[in-house]
Amino acid sequence: MNKSVIIVFIIASLLLLGGGIVLATRSTAPVITGLDDFAKCLTSKNVVMYGAAWCSHCQREKKAFGDSFKYVSYFECPADPQKCLDKGVESYPTWILDDGTKLVGEQGIKKLSEATGCGLP
Repeated sequence: MNKSVIIVFIIASLLLLGGGIVLATRSTAPVITGLDDFAKCLTSKNVVMYGAAWCSHCQREKKAFGDSFKYVSYFECPADPQKCLDKGVESYPTWILDDGTKLVGEQGIKKLSEATGCGLP
């Protein structure tokens, strides 16, 4: 094969891979409004989300809460990586419950509700 065919093949492969990543990371979960009480309940039960601003799963988790995320206890791990290591955070997002239970990965509000006993509207 000549160089131009190989280069075109590589570029096409990268474009397809990039498109697949974009499709895979698009949020399909519905956003439920009025989650202030739910978010406050999580905080009152000492539930903390550990994540990073660049983490697409963290972004979707935050988006699911809408404006109510401001009431969630959240820790940005790149700001203090040692704290996250000390807590045993190995990937983002990680939710840590008061009893030490870790919920690793994107959970969604329904699963968080089930795990914590905090009711949804």
